[in-house]
Amino acid sequence: MASTVAQPRAEAANRLGMSRQHMIYFGILIAVLVVSPFFFYPLFVMKTLCFALLACSLNLLLGYGGLLSFGHAAYFGAASYITAWSARDLGLTPELAILCGIGASVLLAVVFGSLAIRRQGIYFAMITLAFAQLVYFASLRAPFTGGEDGIQGVPRGELFSLIPLASERTMYWFVAIVFMLALFLMYRIVHSPFGQVMKSIRENEPRAISLGYHVNRYKLRLFILSAAFAGLAGGIKSLVFSVATLNDVYWEMSGEAVLMTLLGGAGTFFGPILGAAVIVTLQNQLAPYGAWITIIQGTLFVLCVMLLRGGLVELFGRIAGLVRRSN
Repeated sequence: MASTVAQPRAEAANRLGMSRQHMIYFGILIAVLVVSPFFFYPLFVMKTLCFALLACSLNLLLGYGGLLSFGHAAYFGAASYITAWSARDLGLTPELAILCGIGASVLLAVVFGSLAIRRQGIYFAMITLAFAQLVYFASLRAPFTGGEDGIQGVPRGELFSLIPLASERTMYWFVAIVFMLALFLMYRIVHSPFGQVMKSIRENEPRAISLGYHVNRYKLRLFILSAAFAGLAGGIKSLVFSVATLNDVYWEMSGEAVLMTLLGGAGTFFGPILGAAVIVTLQNQLAPYGAWITIIQGTLFVLCVMLLRGGLVELFGRIAGLVRRSN
């Protein structure tokens, strides 16, 4: 009887291209998003989702492509500025403004990625950092960015010219839905034939070349996809907080994305979400202590690298294993 019930569920999972375990995780995440605005301040949860999406976008590049980028702030911040400018100065609706921001991130990724993917390891990381700094100084000097003041007073507008997003609750549901759709899309990318090729390149690039794959083309496509999701996160963030600032394109933003990814577990699908939740919560709770936030984040990073190479996901896996063995 149990096998008869389980069979349709397994078939449904196969049609979705998703394992039963991942379906459970997605279900838990959806349930958490549904109840969160009733227990937490919606603005805090929206900030967590924006940074979780940024961390997941970097995880595409680092966890599944083996490419460590220190320049993701360029795509996050560029999209933030362009979205804010499009919404405030051009009067575009939220969805169009976000699309403009994503388009800017993709254009930057095409240019930067075409040059960066020719290098590997630390050279790749340093090139991406250098490109991100170029975007930072361009944002500081460009006439439409507002310099050190940034772009303030960004209107949330009306989604599809029908649904006003001024309400915190309405904006929250919009962010939550976009986040889940982006997460489903990333899942399909990771578990597609393209994703499998990227994993093989990460594990053994010379072998992938010998099998006839154009490695640089795959890397560039992954680079662009990663930048697009980072741009989506930046665009949403500028609408949520009604501002785009230099902090969005500063190198520390790239560092936080790397920290969230490694803390949660690079190469695990849900790990970066967990890492982002921990970091954003620490920043929120320890805000009165100023520089102590940076010290605690650095300590967490060191402990994670030394003791938990798989991040918090590995830690929870160990705990679950101990519980199963004790029972």
